[in-house]
Amino acid sequence: MEEVKNNEWVEWLQSIVIALLLAFLLRMFVFDVVMVEGSSMHPTLESGDRLIVLKLGYRFRHPEHGDIVVFRNPDNPRVNYIKRVIGVEGDRVEIKDGKVYVNGKALVEPYIAEPTLGEYPETVVPEGTIFVMGDNRNFSRDSRNSQVGFIPLENVVGKAKIRIWPLWSVTILK
Repeated sequence: MEEVKNNEWVEWLQSIVIALLLAFLLRMFVFDVVMVEGSSMHPTLESGDRLIVLKLGYRFRHPEHGDIVVFRNPDNPRVNYIKRVIGVEGDRVEIKDGKVYVNGKALVEPYIAEPTLGEYPETVVPEGTIFVMGDNRNFSRDSRNSQVGFIPLENVVGKAKIRIWPLWSVTILK
């Protein structure tokens, strides 16, 4: 009788260890849940929103225009930022007269609440990097800031795919 109880405990312990290992591997390589902190992505995302970030996709392809990405800040890799991809390698990015231009064409940006203040000279996005901006353009520390700059592709953690919190705002993101 004692041996049966011991076997049952061993089976339970094995099941728990396997479940924890599987959860760890999924979060490490496939997806993660992150919380938005700050207002740099307003009105698209709000501080306190929780998002599912898919990590696996960018192992097979690069970020694309309009993707909302989570990345390690090049100036402080322990800090993650969330921004929108505006330019990819080889693109020419410029900001003038309140509009963002990519390769000479003004972006149509229904996700921003106000025109972009300030100017940014036409700059080519270097190979192996992306240019990102927050949707709350005038209150965002992004690629326009020299401490952030162009984001190396190896710093990209993943693509924000689904807002899961708050429950009344569950949304699939582009």
